[in-house]
Amino acid sequence: MGKPLSYHEQETLENTKRLRQMMKELPPFCADFFRGIEPRTSSRTRIAYAYDLKTFFEFLKKQNPLFADYKMQDFSLTVLDEIQLMDLEEYMEFLKCYSTDKKEDLINTERGIMRKMSSLKSFYNYFYRRERIKNNPAALVELPRLHEKEIIRLEVDEVAKLLDQVDEGDHLTEKQREFHVKTRLRDLALMTLLLGTGIRVSECVGLNLDDIDFGTGGLKIHRKGGKEVIIYFGSEVEFALKDYIDERKHVTPEPGHESALFLSLQRKRMNVRSVENLVKKYARIVTPLKKITPHKLRSTYGTSLYRETGDIYLVADVLGHSDVNTTKKHYAALEDERRRSARNKVQLRDN
Repeated sequence: MGKPLSYHEQETLENTKRLRQMMKELPPFCADFFRGIEPRTSSRTRIAYAYDLKTFFEFLKKQNPLFADYKMQDFSLTVLDEIQLMDLEEYMEFLKCYSTDKKEDLINTERGIMRKMSSLKSFYNYFYRRERIKNNPAALVELPRLHEKEIIRLEVDEVAKLLDQVDEGDHLTEKQREFHVKTRLRDLALMTLLLGTGIRVSECVGLNLDDIDFGTGGLKIHRKGGKEVIIYFGSEVEFALKDYIDERKHVTPEPGHESALFLSLQRKRMNVRSVENLVKKYARIVTPLKKITPHKLRSTYGTSLYRETGDIYLVADVLGHSDVNTTKKHYAALEDERRRSARNKVQLRDN
């Protein structure tokens, strides 16, 4: 037997299988597009493209009389040349609210529409640049204007209350308390890690026991795109992890999950959905008016780090943003706060 696949290799393998299944539901020429973008996109991104393209071709079948009798396999590349700008503007209108065979009344926000139209633009660009189609109406589509979302994060006192709640569990329901007895140290280690390092939830669930080095306070994680980096954690994270790992040693994991750091009650590696539910369960008690997700815990960490250091480049590096402008956009309000605080720092004349 060869070396077992890592969490991220396993995830890529499963996504690749899933994408192959989805491609059977799309026109045959779409396979060229997915082969072409494979070297520069993640398997998760390609799956998102596949869903978006399926929505587009189903729209053509339902809404455009020219294609009413078409099956998915009937669409050929020449169809892209027949479509005009007005057709794509109608598609953008359609995306606001539509139904599929499986779901009714699907509603897209501005960001949802933007993503689906961006997928279509990439699709058209691929074939246009290779001179396989003559027209590129997608390049002419004006995307919806995005309104900046308010950044939701926890305040300092809310972070403390949240960790207290995870530790004590005194406001959980009776049923939740039964589970809390078994998962307290795991939940506390997981939440402390997310709040104390700002790692993504996918990076968190992918952690193995041998990714932690308590000697250096380092943690090896797999960033988006598969890059391995080491980030560092403080004493609070260290104590919480050590307590959990001591307990973890007495658990016999299911085959194939022996190396996973965080285990479910079924003794298998925790997945992204279960961590999302865990965060929601505790956060709902502490901040019922804020919709807190693992990503909001990441924003909370970024805010705290920026307030402490004032170094936007450090925050970008620790959070794994490839472009510092992404970080600046998220912490614009804090940047303004810092600029205003600078107004009286420089004294021109003695009073």
